Amino acid sequence: MSTVGKALSLLDKLSQLNAEPGLTDVARLCDLDKATARRLLVELEKHGFVEQDPVTRKYRIGSAPVRLARIREARYPFLRIAIPFVKDLAETSEETVHLSEFVGGRLSTIHVEDSPRAHRVIVEIGTPLPFHATASGLAFLAYCGKEQLDAALSRPLEAFTDHTVTEVSAVRRMLAETVERGFSISDQGLESGVVSTAAPIRSPTGLPIGAIAIAAPLVRANATTLHDFGAIVSATAKRISEKYYGSERLAGTRTQAKGTG
Repeated sequence: MSTVGKALSLLDKLSQLNAEPGLTDVARLCDLDKATARRLLVELEKHGFVEQDPVTRKYRIGSAPVRLARIREARYPFLRIAIPFVKDLAETSEETVHLSEFVGGRLSTIHVEDSPRAHRVIVEIGTPLPFHATASGLAFLAYCGKEQLDAALSRPLEAFTDHTVTEVSAVRRMLAETVERGFSISDQGLESGVVSTAAPIRSPTGLPIGAIAIAAPLVRANATTLHDFGAIVSATAKRISEKYYGSERLAGTRTQAKGTG
């Protein structure tokens, strides 16, 4: 891996931590020797991507990524456009709703609206969503290009629970069902006791840029409920796509994209 790749990988690892790590922790997490980890951290700190607490000497994400995120959102306001729809879906379903975006080769959560109920699914911003084990991932894969799909399924598929589908042929069947329904269903694929349904948010080419999902405790989501949720999550994904790109630009791509997904 190149030096730039190592630095970006370090930054990505740091962003996923709930606590600030020290140098030794960073080196261990990134599988680097301490000298290399220190050198990368010094360079990242110099450019504002990492900050070091002057007292504890521990590290955290700096202000540079925040600045870049604000610039991106100002120019390509995906999140600002999508949030009202996410809120509406959460109010309608009374379950946790989360929005994800495909960036850097993976699908990650970028916004969450919590369920108002005491017993609810907790999803954290920044959570990576494995393609084969989540409704969001299945919705994304079902509509992505063949090359990207084949690449995603060529890697070993991790079993997160006893219910995770790890056979490639079975995952492909789930993807075909997703296209037929217009939404995906994941039954405890990532976490036991949690079921979810999702639909892709698609560009004018028909390819997905992210997904929106409803996640609910298994005890509250029978087959009828899941299909009801699927219908409204699919409609919401369509509305976000149309708001972001414009309904006229999307009108000519839907049928073709579905037929080639």
